[in-house]
Amino acid sequence: MTLTVVLADDEDLIRAGLRIIIDAEPDLRVVGEAADGAQVLPIVRRERPDVVLMDVRMPGLDGIQATARLAAMDEPPKVLVVTTFENDDYVYDALRAGADGFLLKRTRPDDLLQAIRLVAAGESLLFPAAIRRLAAGRTRSATPLERLTEREGEVLRLMTRGLSNGEIAAELVVGPETVKTHVGNVLAKLGARDRTQAVIAAYESGFVSPG
Repeated sequence: MTLTVVLADDEDLIRAGLRIIIDAEPDLRVVGEAADGAQVLPIVRRERPDVVLMDVRMPGLDGIQATARLAAMDEPPKVLVVTTFENDDYVYDALRAGADGFLLKRTRPDDLLQAIRLVAAGESLLFPAAIRRLAAGRTRSATPLERLTEREGEVLRLMTRGLSNGEIAAELVVGPETVKTHVGNVLAKLGARDRTQAVIAAYESGFVSPG
């Protein structure tokens, strides 16, 4: 199966480089390019890509606003935010808007390709240390974390470390299906659409502490 990708970046050279890297893979194909957030919306509606690589700082409609509009679609694509700095506040806002993860522009090509495949498969691409920095200093907000059971709280703490379901299962000495159920319960109780949103809620509420 071929995974389709849309590139959203206001720099022509960046888009050209990304297209060369992605199109060289037999299972990946770029189906559209946009120079700003406003352009990416009709392309996504037309092409229905699996993944959008979204630059944050673009003229007109920026990557945060575009991500929020994509997330509101009936069948939204996965969104990978691409940024220059790990501690860019725009990235934090984009993740809250519905992005599935973020990549640094200095990421190695092999890691970029793997990230596209992982996100398309439903994994959230998180870098816990960077998320901690992004969350540091944010105003803590009330979330329904008190509704979590003790085991669900343990699972959420392991999620904030970037562990996969399999790694959490090994840590807690339970089956992967049990972990999958706990993760689903955590997302439902927090009103989070994915693991990224749940991790951000954990840091914002003080359930886990940055650093």
